[in-house]
Amino acid sequence: MSFSNLKPEIKNILSNQNTSVDNRLTQVCETLQNNIDYYDWVGFYFANHDAQTLHLKAFAGEPTDHTVIPFGKGICGQVAVSNENFVVPDVKAQDNYIACSITVKSEIVIPLFKNGKNIGQIDIDSHVADPFSEADVKFLEWVNLEVAEIL
Repeated sequence: MSFSNLKPEIKNILSNQNTSVDNRLTQVCETLQNNIDYYDWVGFYFANHDAQTLHLKAFAGEPTDHTVIPFGKGICGQVAVSNENFVVPDVKAQDNYIACSITVKSEIVIPLFKNGKNIGQIDIDSHVADPFSEADVKFLEWVNLEVAEIL
């Protein structure tokens, strides 16, 4: 399914006030994972700025041991510090990569901002090398803007 076709579905999920925010975030993760063939794991991490850690709140894909990530550690931890998108075409080429699975070949992490503050991020792992394009970046930035509206 194309990104443009997914946008109304994402909006519909996020606007459903009859379900919890956590449930809506999980539904977004599942929708992305089920409809974009190279999105093999999709999750939302949220920041605890006092503890300088990220906490997994919702995901779709294989369970992970990485439910708490210190700022600066791994791709997600680096995004928590840099406040910038991070596209990793080949995770093996990254010195500061936290391996979640031997099948992961690439990763994209887009920070989520609320009122100008980095409060979390969407993290996507792929079993395909270098699948992410500028279209993925723009789409995931849009997803995060929509998510920020319900937080």
